[in-house]
Amino acid sequence: MRTGIDNDQLSKVIERLGEAAVDPAAWPTIMDDICKAVGASAAMLLQSDVRTPDIPRTASIDEGTQFYFKNNWHLRDPRANGFPRMMSGEIVTDHDVLTPDQIRSDPMYNEVLLPFGFQWFAGIGFWADSSAWALTLQRTGREGSFDTRDKRVLARLAPRLTETATLATAVGRIALSAMTNVLDQVRQPALVLDRRGTVVSTNSAADAGFDSDIRIRDRRLILRDNKAAARFDQLLDAIRSTSDVAALPAAPIPVRRREKPPVIIRVLPIDGAARTVFLGARVMLVLSNLEPALAPEPTLIADALDLTSAESRLVSLLVGGATIDGAAQQLRIARETARNHLKSAFSKTGTHRQAELITLVSQLV
Repeated sequence: MRTGIDNDQLSKVIERLGEAAVDPAAWPTIMDDICKAVGASAAMLLQSDVRTPDIPRTASIDEGTQFYFKNNWHLRDPRANGFPRMMSGEIVTDHDVLTPDQIRSDPMYNEVLLPFGFQWFAGIGFWADSSAWALTLQRTGREGSFDTRDKRVLARLAPRLTETATLATAVGRIALSAMTNVLDQVRQPALVLDRRGTVVSTNSAADAGFDSDIRIRDRRLILRDNKAAARFDQLLDAIRSTSDVAALPAAPIPVRRREKPPVIIRVLPIDGAARTVFLGARVMLVLSNLEPALAPEPTLIADALDLTSAESRLVSLLVGGATIDGAAQQLRIARETARNHLKSAFSKTGTHRQAELITLVSQLV
């Protein structure tokens, strides 16, 4: 029994596409409603050049999608040959890429589609900024294949999908920028990785602190510390192989540096609009101790800890990363004078080592 397309119902779903631009979690529900309007049983979103198991899809095709990716059918799906035609504005169906005899004998249909209850497909190409995507719809044998009349109706979806996906990409970038900019205000270095492990964005605090030990090259985070690099590679493997909703290894990654204190990389999830599939942002990395701590103003140190102006100026330089010799040189005082100021600061603050004093003063920022 062939199922037709309900134009009125499809129009109502098209009007709701904007919901997915600000809430990526809305896609499965919207695709469910598209399926009901066009007489299909399942739908999914596919990117032309990067296909991963975490693609948005209806629950009805979840098991089939897992089988599809687990057995690498995404690398040999004959329907992918229709992608260039989709991106030229054509609605592509099975009959546009295969003959009836090829459909009957093709392993993809016999080993993947039919066992999971599906048979016929239609692909609607659209753009997410400059990336090519397609909404693919699946019908069962009972629902029937998509015909020329169906294709004309489905063509209404293409421009609206492009508008929605491009807006979602822009909103996602703004959300990511807001997240990293907030951290920038407190001089906290941060960067964002996509599902391929590529660096999507960095904030100014991170850019200012990169060096030969920790740097970005060809949009990849490079760590000189071999042990840290191995742990980071494990994180990248997890990002590439797990669903967007799956938890990732969250243990901090210490990174040793040759001439500077170690850096701690912490892994944070991406949520909200920034998680849009079209942008592909997967995790935020926050890098602690990438740069020396911002020292409080000497007057604040003096008032808070009851130090003299000379002592507070010295302590401020030490908190900023200067050595005792370097601080003495900047203050144009003798090294022994600087050491006396430091001993006095120890006595007044109840600390016994320079590291203790720096930790105490850093809490004033």
